[in-house]
Amino acid sequence: MRIVGGIWAGRPLTSPGRRVRPTQEDVRDALMALLGDRLHGARVLDLFAGTGALGLEALSRGAASADFVEFGGEALHALKANVAARKLRPLARGERPSAAHKAARIFKRDALPFAAGLPAGAYDLAFADPPYGSLKLDRVVQAWQRVPFAPVLCAEHAPDHALPAGAHTLRFEACAVTVYGL
Repeated sequence: MRIVGGIWAGRPLTSPGRRVRPTQEDVRDALMALLGDRLHGARVLDLFAGTGALGLEALSRGAASADFVEFGGEALHALKANVAARKLRPLARGERPSAAHKAARIFKRDALPFAAGLPAGAYDLAFADPPYGSLKLDRVVQAWQRVPFAPVLCAEHAPDHALPAGAHTLRFEACAVTVYGL
């Protein structure tokens, strides 16, 4: 597994093993193409981050900062390795991200209460990719509908998982991504 496009294109990502299902390269590539210019300078939230593939792909393609929320031990270990490999760190007080210095923070928390506690507009773009077959994604979408913590929410799910209609749905063999707010 690797980053597909942008400044880190081709660089490998550490994966924790079979228990984590990272977003496939073709899915990330199509999603980032759909988001296009919205990535430039964006503050990104990656819920159920796993390896951090979605947030790191966004940073590679122009986002300024990413917050990763992950609770699983194996996934958290891989996420930390992937963030460290790109020399990402939190910003100091008053410091702003730039093309030369992108920022990242990792939150070892349950993504559901994290998302539910966010104010409107806390981020520019949010990704949610919980385990398939759970209702966690439905709860994230409901929280976003109550308080849109980002203007755009990208929800990755199993192809047969029914979610409220979004602005776009990208369909792939093994998954779908429903995008809200575009």
